[in-house]
Amino acid sequence: MELRLASPEQIALVYERDLKPSFPPSELKPLANIQAMCREGCYKPWCLFSGEEIMGECFLWLGRPGWGLLDYLCVTESRRNSGAGAWMLAALRQAEPDMVILVESEAPVHAPDSELAERRMGFYARCGLRTAGYDTDVFGAHYKTLYMWREPLPDRRLMEENRFIYQNRFPKEKYDRYVRIPRDPAAGPVRQVPWNED
Repeated sequence: MELRLASPEQIALVYERDLKPSFPPSELKPLANIQAMCREGCYKPWCLFSGEEIMGECFLWLGRPGWGLLDYLCVTESRRNSGAGAWMLAALRQAEPDMVILVESEAPVHAPDSELAERRMGFYARCGLRTAGYDTDVFGAHYKTLYMWREPLPDRRLMEENRFIYQNRFPKEKYDRYVRIPRDPAAGPVRQVPWNED
């Protein structure tokens, strides 16, 4: 198995085959946005290959140098529960050794499937990710914040870079309306809407 960057054609393939069935509209960027971000150099579409077969994806949305957000982690249906997800995270850590990688995982308390969300959090913990001391609310989805790095980092620094990733992509009006970093439980939920740039 090998982690490699996917071509535009391979991105389109896994988008339809893996991402579309696995992520709700509020969490799924349109394919055109992903491909545009790749062309702009702010996105790395890492895929797990076995020969020429793609077994899964761990797409990175890039922030400032040394920072990224794990945008999607997905294993193709036929390879789930095979250890491929953990293998991908370990390979990603090797491929990006100097990058702090932020991760958003659906908060079990507001997830449609709280048991699945709990299992996902457990998976990230077993893979060695650290849990930050703040949650986020993005397009109406409540996330726990985790990160991959060799040592603990202060929440203030994590939030600053987390905000930058979104602020660098969206106009201020859209950011203010749909992104809360950190999430303020007293503010009430953000309306859940599909991820888009319109």
